Amino acid sequence: MTRQAITALEAIHRDVLTLLDGMDDADWARASACAGWRVQDVFAHMTSNMAETVEPTPPPEDPPPAMKAEEAMEALVAPRKDWTPAQLREEYDRFYDGWIGAMGALQDEPMASTVAPLADLGSHPMHLIANAYAFDHYCHLRIDLLAPTGPLTADLPVPTDDMVRPGIDWMMAGLPQMQADELAAVVTAPLRIELTGPGGGTWTLTPAGDDGLIGCAETADGDVAATVTSSAHDFVSWGTTRADWRPSCTVSGDEAYAASVLDVIDII
Repeated sequence: MTRQAITALEAIHRDVLTLLDGMDDADWARASACAGWRVQDVFAHMTSNMAETVEPTPPPEDPPPAMKAEEAMEALVAPRKDWTPAQLREEYDRFYDGWIGAMGALQDEPMASTVAPLADLGSHPMHLIANAYAFDHYCHLRIDLLAPTGPLTADLPVPTDDMVRPGIDWMMAGLPQMQADELAAVVTAPLRIELTGPGGGTWTLTPAGDDGLIGCAETADGDVAATVTSSAHDFVSWGTTRADWRPSCTVSGDEAYAASVLDVIDII
């Protein structure tokens, strides 16, 4: 299972607390690197998901139409847009222990291997939900909030492999299902992605099979049309289209083919 994701969440939590303790009122209103969200909105997203995990909102009598993941995220942020920083911090502190406990429980069988649908993110074994949050919280903290891409500064330790890798594992696990049709149309030959630094590894994308999904396996074996190299940290940014991939990547082999794939990748 992916208990490393729990370690990552705990480490990211410590960094979030350090950031919060150094913020002033003006910081909460600054624009983040997450399009359309202020710093306050990013934090409201993080804490609202924790609250919903521990104390889910009762479903309405007339269930609304199914929402995409990003729509559901926005729906949780909307009622918190006028909350004070103190209210958001109180919610974060109140639900953290229960949330991290719930993520840990998902690492135990039979729950860990139970496959669950996660809206348009695809269907995944439930132990990977902790990885999804490790990706989400790392991305929001290190890309959306912290300089140089975000508006805030804090004296935080350099991210370690244990902190970054669980989120990368989620990105690679989710990629084939999140963009099934788009990627099936462009991944026509094997493409290697080499990620360096903390969280790094080597994955190979292969053309879609009978299920309509491209392959994404952690392997450096076999011939490929092109190889793309980037740091794992930068992949969190360009892999979610927060930044263009070109300044962060080097490509060997068929550059035009690699570009046709990288231009499509947009991980949620």
